[in-house]
Amino acid sequence: MSVHTDSRRFRAARQEEWRRLENILNTAEKGSVRSLSDEDLLALPILYRGALSSLSVARETSLDLELITYLEGLCARAYFFVYGVRTSAGSRLGAFFARDWPLAIQGLWRETLASLAITLIGVLAGYLLVSNDPAWYASFVSPDLAGGRDFSAATETLRNQLYDSPGADGLSIFAAFLFTHNSQIAILAFALGFAFGLPTLMLLIQNGAMLGAFMALYVSHGLGLEMGGWLIIHGSTEMFAIILAGAAGFRIGWSVVFPGEETRMDAATQAGRTAGMAMAGVVAMLACAGLLEGIGRQIIISDVVRYTIGIMMLTLWLLYFYLPRRLDV
Repeated sequence: MSVHTDSRRFRAARQEEWRRLENILNTAEKGSVRSLSDEDLLALPILYRGALSSLSVARETSLDLELITYLEGLCARAYFFVYGVRTSAGSRLGAFFARDWPLAIQGLWRETLASLAITLIGVLAGYLLVSNDPAWYASFVSPDLAGGRDFSAATETLRNQLYDSPGADGLSIFAAFLFTHNSQIAILAFALGFAFGLPTLMLLIQNGAMLGAFMALYVSHGLGLEMGGWLIIHGSTEMFAIILAGAAGFRIGWSVVFPGEETRMDAATQAGRTAGMAMAGVVAMLACAGLLEGIGRQIIISDVVRYTIGIMMLTLWLLYFYLPRRLDV
């Protein structure tokens, strides 16, 4: 007797059950499990086990490949409805912001402190070097990024650009350039963490030194307080995002250098889950910083209000990330 004859008989004996299972799955996939009748819900696990049994027999008796492929697909679809966790996209997104992202950030607290310390070292180094010798300014701030904002600029010009009105030139182009630059730094700090964390270290120092150089420039013109207000309204969110991205990069780099009892690949993969979760949220932080920079910084020209918003945003982020929360939220 041929294999094709066996396949036809095997299919004919069980085809009705497979079709019913397929119809139930089609109904559930088009709507939801709630759209199934009680009879279908009770039949679903039974039909699924029957399809698994048929697949096992088909494989053992080497029936035709088309039948085996069909049963594999049918069983895979049924598996997710019988054993899978069925949550909506909204529920998963809510769980991410309510629990998964904050817990991932909490798990990176050591790396976050290290990233913060390295950034502050860079800021201090850039500020001190440029304050003592303005020639260092060009080493930390490229001409494209500076856009004419250097030690040759007049104090009044620098002051006016801190309070440019919406739609005006001034620092608008510079602010967009700076935001793009910081977003790239955040992504690279995370992505290059696998190289033992060294590129992440260098990027954080470089970014901090650039910030310190800018502060030295404006302080030298007596505009340190004003520059601080211009930066903090969006920088408290933007720089925090970069620090968290650096922490995520350090977590991966540390796992590669010190994998423990696991292989380096396994350790990096495990670390990457936490780091990747944190980095997914960092993207949202950068988007928030972009809104603060693009709208709030240009519309709000009061130093007091700028500082208030910046400090408030930093406080909210700290409370959001580090307030204790239940694991089953």
